Amino acid sequence: MAPLPIKFTELLQLTNVGIAPASIGFNSCTLESDQYVCIRQKLSDDASPEVIIIDLKNDNNIIRRPIKADSAIMHWNKQVIALKAQQRTLQIFDLAQKAKLKSATMNEDVVFWKWISESTIGLVTDSSVYHWNILNPSENSPQKIFDRNNNLAGCQIINYRTDADDKWMVVVGISQQQGRVVGSMQLYSRDRGISQAIEGHAAAFGTIRLDGAPADTKLFTFAVRTATGAKLHVVEVDHQATNPVFQKKAVDVYFPTEAVNDFPVAMQVSLKYSVIYLVTKYGFIHLYDLETGTCIFMNRISSETIFITAPDADASGILGVNRKGQVLAVSIDESTIIPYLLQNPANSTLAVRLASRAGLPGADQLYQQQFNQLLSTGNYVEAAKTAANSPRGFLRTPETIERFKALPAQPGQLSVILQYFGMLLDKGSLNKHESLELVRPVLAQNRKHLLEKWLNENKLECSEELGDIVRLHDLNLALAIYLRANVPQKVVAAFAETGQFEKILPYAKQSGYQPDFTSLLQHIVRVNPEKGAEFATALANEEGGPLVDIDRVVDVFQSQNMIQQATAFLLDALKDNKPEQGHLQTRLLEMNLLNAPQVADAILGNEMFSYYDKPRIAQLCENAGLYQRALEHYEDPAAIKRVIVNTQQLNPDWLVTYFGKLSVEQTLDCLNEMLRVNIRQNLQTVVQVATKFSDLIGPARLIDLFEKYRTAEGLYFYLGSVVNVSEDPEVHFKYIEAATKMGQFTEVERICRDSNYYNPEKVKNFLKEAKLTEQLPLIIVCDRFNFIHDLVLYLYQNQQFHSIEVYVQRVNPARAPAVVGGLLDVDCDEPIIKNLLASVNPASIPIDELVSEVESRNRLKLLLPFLEATLASGNQQQAVYNALAKIYIDSNNNPEKFLKENDQYDSLTVGKYCEKRDPGLAFIAYQKGQNDLELINITNENSMYKAQARYLLQRADPEIWAFVLNGNNVHRRALIDQVVSTAVPESTEPGKVSIAVKAFLDADLPSELIELLEKIILEPSPFSDNGSLQNLLMLTAAKSDKGRLMDYIHQLNAFNAEDIAQMCIDVGLFEEAFEVFKKVDNHVAATNVLVEHIVSIDRAQEYAERVELPEVWSIVAKAQLDGLRVSDAIESYIRAQDPSNYNEVIEIATHAGKDEDLIKYLRMARKTLREPPIDTALAFCYARTDQLSELEDFLQATNVADVEASGDKAYEEGYHQAAKIFFTSVSNWAKLATTLVHLEDYQAAVECARKANSVKVWRQVNEACVAKKEFRLAQICGLNLIVHAEELQDLVKQYERNGYFDELISVLEAGLGLERAHMGMFTELGIALSKYHPDRVMEHLKLFWGRINIPKMIRACEEAHLWPELIFLYCHYDEWDNAALAMMERAADAWEHHSFKDIIVKVANLEIYYRALNFYLQEQPSLLTDLLQALTARVDVNRVVRMFEKSDNIPLIKPFLLNVQTQNKKSVNNAINDLLIEEEDYKTLRDSVENYDNYDPVELAQRLERHDLVFFRQIAASIYRKNKRWEKSIALSKQDKLFKDAIETAAISSKPDVVEELLRYFVDIGSRECYVGMLYACYDLIRLDVVMEISWRYGLTDYTMPFMINYMSQQASAIESLKKDNEERKTRETSQRTEEDNTPILGGSRLMLTQGPAQPNGIAPQPTGFRGF
Repeated sequence: MAPLPIKFTELLQLTNVGIAPASIGFNSCTLESDQYVCIRQKLSDDASPEVIIIDLKNDNNIIRRPIKADSAIMHWNKQVIALKAQQRTLQIFDLAQKAKLKSATMNEDVVFWKWISESTIGLVTDSSVYHWNILNPSENSPQKIFDRNNNLAGCQIINYRTDADDKWMVVVGISQQQGRVVGSMQLYSRDRGISQAIEGHAAAFGTIRLDGAPADTKLFTFAVRTATGAKLHVVEVDHQATNPVFQKKAVDVYFPTEAVNDFPVAMQVSLKYSVIYLVTKYGFIHLYDLETGTCIFMNRISSETIFITAPDADASGILGVNRKGQVLAVSIDESTIIPYLLQNPANSTLAVRLASRAGLPGADQLYQQQFNQLLSTGNYVEAAKTAANSPRGFLRTPETIERFKALPAQPGQLSVILQYFGMLLDKGSLNKHESLELVRPVLAQNRKHLLEKWLNENKLECSEELGDIVRLHDLNLALAIYLRANVPQKVVAAFAETGQFEKILPYAKQSGYQPDFTSLLQHIVRVNPEKGAEFATALANEEGGPLVDIDRVVDVFQSQNMIQQATAFLLDALKDNKPEQGHLQTRLLEMNLLNAPQVADAILGNEMFSYYDKPRIAQLCENAGLYQRALEHYEDPAAIKRVIVNTQQLNPDWLVTYFGKLSVEQTLDCLNEMLRVNIRQNLQTVVQVATKFSDLIGPARLIDLFEKYRTAEGLYFYLGSVVNVSEDPEVHFKYIEAATKMGQFTEVERICRDSNYYNPEKVKNFLKEAKLTEQLPLIIVCDRFNFIHDLVLYLYQNQQFHSIEVYVQRVNPARAPAVVGGLLDVDCDEPIIKNLLASVNPASIPIDELVSEVESRNRLKLLLPFLEATLASGNQQQAVYNALAKIYIDSNNNPEKFLKENDQYDSLTVGKYCEKRDPGLAFIAYQKGQNDLELINITNENSMYKAQARYLLQRADPEIWAFVLNGNNVHRRALIDQVVSTAVPESTEPGKVSIAVKAFLDADLPSELIELLEKIILEPSPFSDNGSLQNLLMLTAAKSDKGRLMDYIHQLNAFNAEDIAQMCIDVGLFEEAFEVFKKVDNHVAATNVLVEHIVSIDRAQEYAERVELPEVWSIVAKAQLDGLRVSDAIESYIRAQDPSNYNEVIEIATHAGKDEDLIKYLRMARKTLREPPIDTALAFCYARTDQLSELEDFLQATNVADVEASGDKAYEEGYHQAAKIFFTSVSNWAKLATTLVHLEDYQAAVECARKANSVKVWRQVNEACVAKKEFRLAQICGLNLIVHAEELQDLVKQYERNGYFDELISVLEAGLGLERAHMGMFTELGIALSKYHPDRVMEHLKLFWGRINIPKMIRACEEAHLWPELIFLYCHYDEWDNAALAMMERAADAWEHHSFKDIIVKVANLEIYYRALNFYLQEQPSLLTDLLQALTARVDVNRVVRMFEKSDNIPLIKPFLLNVQTQNKKSVNNAINDLLIEEEDYKTLRDSVENYDNYDPVELAQRLERHDLVFFRQIAASIYRKNKRWEKSIALSKQDKLFKDAIETAAISSKPDVVEELLRYFVDIGSRECYVGMLYACYDLIRLDVVMEISWRYGLTDYTMPFMINYMSQQASAIESLKKDNEERKTRETSQRTEEDNTPILGGSRLMLTQGPAQPNGIAPQPTGFRGF
């Protein structure tokens, strides 16, 4: 049987990558191309929906996105997804960029959509068809294309297709009519704007190029299955007048007889092969030729419906997804389709056409025969057409061209060869040989424009030979050909010849070709220097590294004296600054320092290079006057000192920076040298350097340097620049010293004032010794460092009172107290001090310090005039008032008035001052300043409780109250007595009294608080009706004296009843709370207290009967219900007419079994509420009380009951009749069926199960029917169960457990014909047959092996010992190893030779081969050779030989050994040789040892030389000769008198000694014939002297003479040849000497004057490899 013409592959199983079977369907799974499968999935109601994208071309990579949408379709090849939500909202997202591309909202539902091109989506709505270009920014919404026809009304749209030009569209829909699926299509022409209604199920567009047509023909194909038959139609659309007319095709589509309901579901056209792929619902695939409509192939590829298809990327095949989740791919098998078609002679024309059209193998022989026949009959045009259309162009060869060229031209017609080329040009492009043959005559006719046209149309195959031909006519055109042919050396040469130098390097880089760039550059530089520089730069800057030696490039430029170009080139080439380029950097700088120093200076200034020879460049820079660059490169200290003194030619800023590169010692040496050489010129620079590097060098060393040359100016300017940032005391002191010497007193004053780092003692002493005329620096130092006494003493002793005044007035008035203290210490006169104080602004003097200084010396009254004057001047400083208060207190000058009326003094300070002097004055001061703690302490110490109580009440500060009421306060009781008896009765401010009360409360003084509150509430007072105080009184009583609370409730009326009642509840005073609520007529709250706190339901019921309020009855009812007094509770709820608590009432009454009472309550509740729980409970109460008639009436009436839940509950509790009523009323067939099973109404249960169509229901009904042996009904249920694979096992176990084996087999056999029959059913049937009917197993396997789970069936067959069936399964499961082993192990039952041969060659385990050989050796030795013939290519021959040698059975495998001897294996050769020796077959043995040399020759020869037969000894001699054991071979030959063999051996040996020995032997035995034979055979190996000796000694001259004559003749010829060669050599040597004597030593002329122009730099021009231009 020939191989199938298709390739069928399963690309993916969706269920293996986490796709639920329920998500695999037409509405949830989309396949727009061969790249992406898109699935919408929601695993459960609680799970989040997601979109799963599987990239088939990226190792099945899975992308999951949490997207909720009605539909999702992926772009053909981009990560762009289109989403549809709510049937109208459309969105396009780019998943790779994570961006939304477009969105739109339709006015009507979109019922179908798909990608129809790379950029466009087609949308079908209920009334119209739209296109939406997602890449067109201006197209924001879908554009309407046409309206739908009426023939699509009521159809499910399953496809929408357009042609490649977007001019023809077709919408495909299906509908159910008269028991079959009818297909309806609308074909629409965009150009004509008209539609046509067509009956059809699947359609597609395609194109085909007909014979002789200049353009493609557009075709529309569709398939339809009607009630009478099925047809495939192929028709032409948009016919072009220049094309031949395509005849409409209508062919029958075959459907198997069992596929009654099958119909086409998908169609794709392969543009590559012009083949139609047609897929049907039942998984059949049909292949039709697009041009003829001929059926190529038909077979079933899927047992499940393929619900969606798409073409593959190269338009050669089709992809599809079936309901099992298999992603299947089908395409034409190029290697088998033509042979497949040729099996049927009727398809030979189709095979030839298909092979020609698609370039397929298999029809080459037919084409060749046809071509030869046409040529032989003179039909040259058809022969040319045949060659032009041959598959894969196998006839388009140089031989064919030569045959056409040799044909005679027809009169009045083009030559055959030109017609042939014309056909090829119309068909496509020419190959290399065809292009060459066509171009030659075209160029000969100077029709170059045709060549250009063909090249532009890619009609010619470019090659080097073609370019060489064209080059002679047009260089640019040849360049284009070289480029296309990828001939780099010719392309580069052409670029150079045409002056396109800039294109050379990009091309070389692109093509990977590396020409001789140096020679090329020399040529370009001579022709165009500027272009040469650019080219050199490009070569040097190549990314992968320079393509040319930079040194060579520089040599080229210098040879032309192109310094500027060389510089530009090197600057660019050396920009990376690499160490290995150091010599080039040096060369660049040398070149410019010698020729253009400014350029070198600029290069160095840019700091581009780091690896050049710095000493060499430094010397050149110094010679060129570039001192700065020289210093940058010098490292020798002596050279640096030599150059650095030229400061007049150095940039000062740079020079300062340069010193940063030197070491400290070098810097000091250079600075010293600069000062030594020219201090006037270099001092400023030295100061700048010293300033900048002061921290590095050290101020001390720099100071020493300046002092060395006695330059105070330098020291002053240096230190002046660093003193502000230095923390060195010596620097600051030296600067003060230098500034003093320079007369810069202002600077001295500034440093003394601002610096924090000098030694004050040292500076003070220096300034004292300096005797400055102005003492301000000294004053500043003493003021800053608190040398006031020293300053005052110094100034006072030197009578410089004016300086003291200056200090106090101008420098620091704040130091006046210290100055006054100092003057007092030196016993200065008071008038001087008073005058000094009077001269100072009082606001600038710290009065506190002044008072302290004077007070410490008991001279406080000294300040009274100053203080009064200060106060009179408007100074309001607190210290002034404090001092005056102290003076008034000490002098008793009416201090009470001052303390009470004045607010400016510090009460704390003055109070402290008064405590020991007068506590009353201290109280006034503390009260004035609200110094609470101090006031409390002074009043406690002096028993001033009444004043303290009044102060506390007036102060009204809770913190102060808490402090004094603290239990640790020993004065608390005395204070409380004064508060209760005096302070509170005197007060009229409720707020302050409330604060006092709260303080008592916070201090936890309940008794005292009650005492206080009764005094102000129960006794007539302004606070008697204060509700807050009443609340507080009751609260306090509740906490500390509960017995008084009931009296307070009856006596007081202003309290807050709600708060008091809640407080009573909180503290457990429930009766008091009840009395409060009852007093204010709050009946609901009172009832709650009785129910919840007093817990007296009877009192609550009595109270409810007394007040008779519905809300009170509701509370009582709830309490009764909680107390499980159900009947009373229901009666109370009815009296309250309150159905609100129906849930709890229903639950408790149901548990209590109070169904009758509950019915009353629920009827009351239904009057005002329509709630499902109420109606549901009422219905179930009817069921529980067996009021079935009332239940039926209730369900028939209007209600909102949850009937299904009631039915479930009734079913669970065993009320099956009621459950039947419930389920019947809601038509819940599934649960009704289960209920009927319990009622034993099986027939009705099956009918309900059929209506419910639920797996669970079918299972329950089936189990019940089986249990009751209702097998007919059980089989009906079982057939609906076994189509679900997960149910099959349980059903099988149930039947087997009950022993109903035949019934089980009957169910499974009946299920095989179902549309949803699956692999599990076939497998379980096979297993059941293996257990209970083993004789039927093989028949079952042969029919259905392709649909059986073979591994599972294999286990069943093993358990049942069904060996032939087991081997059958192994073979069909490709388990060849197990099949072979099983056949050998069970040979009696399963072995068959031909089958075993077919199996054994397919096994994978090599050991099985050898087990099979042993098996045959033991069981079937006569067939062993046949088996070995099949295994020859697979077994290890050496191992086979060893195995049979071990068992001594080598003769059995002699044919095998002879067959494999061509492998020349040693073991085989030895075995064959041993066998042949044993059989004495010397002829075969001779052939063996001559043809196969892999054996032990010595060992074999030794065995043979002892053989009795001479033939074997002759073979031994031959073996010795073959192995160069000449003596042994000759000895054997001499022994058997085989002299011819001995002579041949001697001649072959090429050893003179062997030959001479054998020659003498023949002379010795007198064999003159052998002697002559030796002279002839060994002519070249016998020395003349030996022959002459033997001939003379033994008288053999006559026999020797022919040898002698021939020898002398050859000797004469050799001498003559040598003589001739010697004469010719002498002639050549003479001629050569003459030529050398006449040739000049240098060049082509003897005189250098005539030698030609000298080459620059002595470099001769180098050859470029290009001819001159």
